[in-house]
Amino acid sequence: MGNQRALELRLLSTEGERRIAFQPSRLFIAGWTARDQAAMQAHIDELAALGVTPPSKTPLFYRVAAARLTVAETIQVSGTASSGEAEYLLARIDGEIWVGVGSDHTDREVETYSITVSKQMCDKPMAATLWPLSEVASHWDSLQIRSYAEIDGKRQLYQEGSLAALLPPAALLAHIKEEEPDGLREGDVLMGGTLPAIGGIRPAARFGFALNDPRRDRSLSSAYHITCLDIAG
Repeated sequence: MGNQRALELRLLSTEGERRIAFQPSRLFIAGWTARDQAAMQAHIDELAALGVTPPSKTPLFYRVAAARLTVAETIQVSGTASSGEAEYLLARIDGEIWVGVGSDHTDREVETYSITVSKQMCDKPMAATLWPLSEVASHWDSLQIRSYAEIDGKRQLYQEGSLAALLPPAALLAHIKEEEPDGLREGDVLMGGTLPAIGGIRPAARFGFALNDPRRDRSLSSAYHITCLDIAG
């Protein structure tokens, strides 16, 4: 892990809360995780319109440097062709699986020739609070994910839907074990896939995301600004 800065996280359960300094060891981004094959094809088509090659299989797990995870309020990106997408995430901390929400911010130009490289190009903002998976597993499909994008000075609903549209944690953890014999190890983080963008994929000046639990009337959320750096040459 080198000199990677620890993330200041809040582990919140019905029994209380505690704050930890978390150093993620590995980061996986799950792609093509829709339960509805038609919906997944819609997302594949959405990306194909941008020149992205369709996946070889579904789901796929992309490895990204764990240092890309951040709870910062601003990220810096190269150029103006990147955008966020809200995803639930799973983290193994102290032997337990915790649930959070983050943004798989991705460079869309690079994505046209390599999805793996495109995911490595940008930081992955996440909310600093997580819940135990055990507290939401029984009503997982009722959880709602939303994202908002600030475009041309206006805040717009960018994504919205139930997690019933995506593969649940048990399925993802089983799939990743097919490729990683140890499965999700201590310190690992797995982002669980996304929903199609309302109105199509597009960049924003600010991106917000939330995971809502209507059963317990609570939510996890965060937002971040995007600073675009000039591309010289």
